[in-house]
Amino acid sequence: MAEENADDRKLPFSRPFAVARASSVAFDMRVEADEAERAAIAAFLDVRSVESLSADLRISPWRRDGVRVKGTVRADITQNCVVTLEPLEATIEEEVDATFLPENSRQFHRKFNEEGELIVDPNGPDEPEPFAGSEVDIAALVIETIGLAIDPYPRKPDAALPDDLAADDDPEEDAAPSPFAALKNWKKPSE
Repeated sequence: MAEENADDRKLPFSRPFAVARASSVAFDMRVEADEAERAAIAAFLDVRSVESLSADLRISPWRRDGVRVKGTVRADITQNCVVTLEPLEATIEEEVDATFLPENSRQFHRKFNEEGELIVDPNGPDEPEPFAGSEVDIAALVIETIGLAIDPYPRKPDAALPDDLAADDDPEEDAAPSPFAALKNWKKPSE
């Protein structure tokens, strides 16, 4: 079975926001996931559980036809320790600042190289994200923010491998012999 691309998976919850609502004034939005949504988010993010997930966001007009989403995303999650596999709780609190423009907007100023590949400056500001239709799914931004903040290798303090697995074996002792080992004593006939 082929591994599923994250872009192809359906998001575990959705919070569509009509861009026209923020066309002239800023709009405050609070996003909270209910119990069923948190269970789906945990499966989506491959964590043990999501105890809480919320975001306090300000959505304001950006340029002529876009929006800017700025605020704080919070989540309490439980992961498995990579050493002991015991539950490990983590609190995530991340600031988010993203801009969105309609996909057909003339305001996109993207740079491409000769091969047609998008040039991205890793130290520069983030490019606006395109959106289709008249809505932006705020939940996608919230899930992305949490997903990027999750520790990929969570480890409990002082967690250690059991003694029988952490033995100080000599790594060269178990290594296969080098294919050049037979040549080490070989000398040219003239020597």
